[in-house]
Amino acid sequence: MTFDVQKIRNQFPILKREINGYPLAYLDNAASAQKPRAVIDALSNQMETSFANVHRGLHTLANETTEAFEGARGKVAKFLGAPAAENIVFTKGATEALNLAAYGLMHTIEEGDEIIVTQMEHHSNIVPWHFMRERLGAVLKFVPVLEDGALDLDAYKSMLSSKTKIVSVTYMSNVLGTVNPVKQMGEWAHAAGATFIVDGTQAAVHRKVNVVDLDCDLMCMTGHKLYGPTGIGALYGKFAILEKMQPFNGGGEMIEDVFEDRVTYNEAPHKFEAGTPPILEAIALGAAIDWFTQFDFDAVHQHEMAVYHHALDGLRDINAFRLLGDASEKGPVLAFNLVGAHAHDVAQILDKYGVAVRAGQHCTQPLMERFGIHSSARASFGIYNTLDEADRLVEAVKKATLFLS
Repeated sequence: MTFDVQKIRNQFPILKREINGYPLAYLDNAASAQKPRAVIDALSNQMETSFANVHRGLHTLANETTEAFEGARGKVAKFLGAPAAENIVFTKGATEALNLAAYGLMHTIEEGDEIIVTQMEHHSNIVPWHFMRERLGAVLKFVPVLEDGALDLDAYKSMLSSKTKIVSVTYMSNVLGTVNPVKQMGEWAHAAGATFIVDGTQAAVHRKVNVVDLDCDLMCMTGHKLYGPTGIGALYGKFAILEKMQPFNGGGEMIEDVFEDRVTYNEAPHKFEAGTPPILEAIALGAAIDWFTQFDFDAVHQHEMAVYHHALDGLRDINAFRLLGDASEKGPVLAFNLVGAHAHDVAQILDKYGVAVRAGQHCTQPLMERFGIHSSARASFGIYNTLDEADRLVEAVKKATLFLS
């Protein structure tokens, strides 16, 4: 389909809103993207026409809903380049997926075993590994971030050893926008005998992801950043890894047989999906993938980066502007501070002009500490953002600079 940003915008009802008398310029996509009509309709149509619980029923509605639910699993698998739908475990989001990965592998970790993450990780890819440190005596190591926002790969290679059991890294930073060389990092991790996990939350929206090519053992993604609903995500896993992992939750669907003296588990992915799953959300995620993949990915990427660079060029002219992260490989995420101003104040002033950005630590406290700051403002761009909105961001930041000086 030909890329036409105005036609795309017309498919998002919320973009017609005004905030404080200004057209909404939604630049908070790294936190959560807006939803096109196709996704909204998928949710409502499923509820209105054919809804029942999945897998357990024999009646028409149960069969139709199960088919739609499992069809969505297949769409996620295809989107990530997975070999089969059975490689995909539905979760309520990337955070649950990473917790599932950590809990599922906990029985493989002994005291003194080492786990490597990076200083740019989201808390959801740090805290679960701290559980292993606290409960099992594992050693948690952090790959340093260089001044430009890239990883110190020499330091990473020096950390790897026979003690390294797990390496879990983000594909694309939610703050710096840095795109990490995860394929190469995975090769080094596997050479050391470690399980290699990728947080694909941001990358899945802005990069062509192929888990087979990356050769990662596990990868998480989430729906609400991919123009889909909240409450749904997925964990991709190689069959050998999924078979080795222990179940995270117990209940219905994840079992084969339950007796008073024993229990046997279902096969993956179902052994990780206890109880009623997020049925409607999964089906709507499938609709989001259908909607998103109709566009030429390279055209979308070029558009998003053009908007990013247009905004950055304008902001660099502001004396008080300080960019956070300028690595050579980046996605359309622009984190910044204004000298002498708190990021929360900046965001509130921008909102007065209808420009929505995120402000705070972005669930990356170790990264904030690395750069000696407490918070930052963050503008993040998506498929529907425009050069005009980039200009509006620049003008609003200029007004914030005058107001806060």
